[in-house]
Amino acid sequence: MTHLMDSSKIAPGEIDAEVASRALRRVKDYLLSDRAAAEKLELIVEGGPREALVLPRATVEMFVHILTALANGQGVQLMPLQAELTTQQAADILNVSRPYVVGLLDRGEIPHRLVGRHRRVRFQDLMEYKRKDDLRRDTALRELSELDQDMGLD
Repeated sequence: MTHLMDSSKIAPGEIDAEVASRALRRVKDYLLSDRAAAEKLELIVEGGPREALVLPRATVEMFVHILTALANGQGVQLMPLQAELTTQQAADILNVSRPYVVGLLDRGEIPHRLVGRHRRVRFQDLMEYKRKDDLRRDTALRELSELDQDMGLD
């Protein structure tokens, strides 16, 4: 039996970027080809037995995103949308302090639940907050840029 990774993380540099880049090109070529809709994709796992694995197209498309990051030397982590995070994990994802996240939770800006006296945040809720916050920041930046132009400060 093969050993499955205990983690859903791949650290930066753990996978050779050239190997990931080569795999990315081949998967993209397959997905863009005429045969992608009609044929099955045969995957051969490095160091494993040579047998075909049949995957849903959405999974193969997700591989494109993973391979793109790996080819750029970035790390990758998969997280189920329903996963619950600690306040420290949420802070790490948002790149803010844990007390800042606790304040967001206490003000009701991100839904959470209590497990004993510990707060838990659903990954999906955190990503929704991040999406809205990014949109607010982009809007504010656009408005400041327009103000600079109106005042001739650009």
